[in-house]
Amino acid sequence: MSLPRCALLWARLPAGRGAGPRAAPCSALRALVGSFPGASGRVPCLAASSSASGGSKAPNTSLFVPLTVKPQGPSADGDVGAELTRPLDKNEVKKILDKFYKRQEIQKLSADYGLDARLFHQAFISFRNYIMQSHSLDVDIHIVLNDICFSAAHVDDLFPFFLRHAKQIFPVLECKDDLRQISDLRRPPNWYPEARAIQRKIIFHSGPTNSGKTYHAIQRYLSATSGVYCGPLKLLAHEIFEKSNAAGVPCDLVTGEERLTVEPEGKQATHVSCTVEMCNVATPYEVAVIDEIQMIRDPARGWAWTRALLGLCAEEVHLCGESAAIDLVTELLYTTGEEVEGPVCGKPQKPEEVQKYERLTPISVLDRALESLDNLRPGDCIVCFSKNDIYSVSRQIEIRGLESAVIYGSLPPGTKLAQARKFNDPNDPCKILVATDAIGMGLNLSIRRIIFYSLIKPSINEKGEKELEPITTSQALQIAGRAGRFSSHFKEGEVTTMHRDDLALLKEILNRPVDPIQAAGLHPTAEQIEMFAYHLPETTLSNLIDIFVDFAQVDGQYFVCNMDDFKFSAELIQHIPLSLRVRYVFCTAPINKKQPFVCSSLLQFARQYSRNEPLTFAWLRRYIKWPLLPPKNIKDLMDLEAVHDVFDLYLWLSYRFIDMFPDSSFVRSLQKELDVIIQEGVHNITKLIKISESHKLLNLEPSGSQSRLPGASKSPARRTRGTKTGNKAAEPPSPSDKELPLASRLVQQGLLTADMLKQLQKEWLTQRPEQGKEKVGTRRKKKDPNSD
Repeated sequence: MSLPRCALLWARLPAGRGAGPRAAPCSALRALVGSFPGASGRVPCLAASSSASGGSKAPNTSLFVPLTVKPQGPSADGDVGAELTRPLDKNEVKKILDKFYKRQEIQKLSADYGLDARLFHQAFISFRNYIMQSHSLDVDIHIVLNDICFSAAHVDDLFPFFLRHAKQIFPVLECKDDLRQISDLRRPPNWYPEARAIQRKIIFHSGPTNSGKTYHAIQRYLSATSGVYCGPLKLLAHEIFEKSNAAGVPCDLVTGEERLTVEPEGKQATHVSCTVEMCNVATPYEVAVIDEIQMIRDPARGWAWTRALLGLCAEEVHLCGESAAIDLVTELLYTTGEEVEGPVCGKPQKPEEVQKYERLTPISVLDRALESLDNLRPGDCIVCFSKNDIYSVSRQIEIRGLESAVIYGSLPPGTKLAQARKFNDPNDPCKILVATDAIGMGLNLSIRRIIFYSLIKPSINEKGEKELEPITTSQALQIAGRAGRFSSHFKEGEVTTMHRDDLALLKEILNRPVDPIQAAGLHPTAEQIEMFAYHLPETTLSNLIDIFVDFAQVDGQYFVCNMDDFKFSAELIQHIPLSLRVRYVFCTAPINKKQPFVCSSLLQFARQYSRNEPLTFAWLRRYIKWPLLPPKNIKDLMDLEAVHDVFDLYLWLSYRFIDMFPDSSFVRSLQKELDVIIQEGVHNITKLIKISESHKLLNLEPSGSQSRLPGASKSPARRTRGTKTGNKAAEPPSPSDKELPLASRLVQQGLLTADMLKQLQKEWLTQRPEQGKEKVGTRRKKKDPNSD
């Protein structure tokens, strides 16, 4: 430091106060530092409180990720504090810091400022490292430390500097009240002023599957001058799109990956059919239809139904779904000043009454389980909840000389429709359907009998935890209701289980009343996350989401949807330099995080975007190594399904970043070619399964947690193979098939059926007495000493 500057600093210091030649000027300089709280003298009150939290719940501080504060290196101006006082003895400083840490008063005061024991410890470690590792400290803290060394100040005087450091590494402490205000989700109706500006008529169509409730709502939609249909699936949006245009009502299609306009020159039609996430809450309509309104409780997607219910600007809003949603919808609309009414369907009706529809065709639960695949009949649908079961059942049906169609969730929509047409065609030899609960919505199927292969379905709860529980009554009714539909060849439906042990539970589940829906889902908007990021600029997006959800305040009628998929994508692309808004959009892209190729594609797309390199059709062809060959086994088929999902991802992003994903039309044509290849693979799926088994690429052994109910008898061979080896329950299979009895191996491989095995047992028992006598006589001769 230059002599003139040093002299100027010393000249500004007041006279000493009898505390020693060093302490007096140092204390004066400490007072000169400024208005930093507690910088002059001791901390005035160790019971000082932080800003009021408004009675909100205490935040989960485990979500606060500490930022790194680097120690100060050598200063160009030198160590001013050392020049004014003396260089600090690091050993003395360490003793002072340890004493500071152990002070109960300091810990209590820290808690008043939001530093619980965990944060206090982390902040102190960082503070100590900063002090001990810095070459030079700021003048104010250097002087305070020096004063404490000379007993001219108290160790508590370090608290303001410690607090300043703590707020640097935990910036959330500085803005908790602002964050709580931003994440206040207690009045969702106020988010949609356009909808609140009109008096909407809300009509609830309640009833089970195949009761005609959606049909009546769609009829009103088609007769309106303008309308919007909001469905849960792309298949349903496509169906209404085609039905509307076939009826002479021009209708556009809007899904996450597709936009189709029917008017010349791309002019917007009066009607639009869309997936519920894509509905426009700013466009006015005469009629809006929200299908499957009970999905407002969905842990991941419920927010989309909440947004549509509260935000659509329509004179009439028709809600179709289960009666379990009536009470919640009524309560939510009470806060908007709107009332739920029932539609006029040719019957006199009281105001505010919900129209309840009855099923159009009868359905009955059978008293006998299927027990063996030998008992299958045309029109049967076996419902499985795992791909392994799908493959295993399909293979055994093929061994019996029957042909089956296959439908599961990860298949492309075109392939699902092709398999549905194959099954529905009375002239096609395929009379059996093997499917997951993907048939519950969006497909018109001619099913006579629903057979539950298992009643256990893996699910994700609101906390993001995986659960293995029996299906709910709502799920069971949704799936069972696909049998005997009004428009199918079968006018009566039947429901049963594959295994006798499950039948009683199925009846119990179906007879339970459906629990009323308690809450509707909510989701933070991009604007809210941006405001969070403004206050916490160095926090990762995934951590921002965690803090937002923790700070969020919701009424009892709402919950914040599970955002694990969003966070997964955020962590995946965290290291890529993107603006917050772009990063948010990439993270909302729907991907299957169980598909490694899809996840790596999202990463690659984001990397290309960050380099400002457009993702062209030629680039994408090289990336996926087009052309692709037909699948030779199940693994190849799954790889093709993943490529189809990558095409979906490209198309989804192309509508958000047109310049960077410019070739959506070419990609869509390529996707259609791939759909044909996948359809061919699914058509030959039993052949692919057989090849996969022979090359040990497919493990069809049952997973006990999924295929067996808790407490049920342990008969995995029956549960996974659909055959019965006798009255005695089979023991769990060994890891090695070679350790199993020959009969068990033949049954598992589908080479023997239950009837064949019984016949063999009968033949064996009839021949056994004569053979037994011969063997006994032989043994006796050998034991006779005179027989030689």
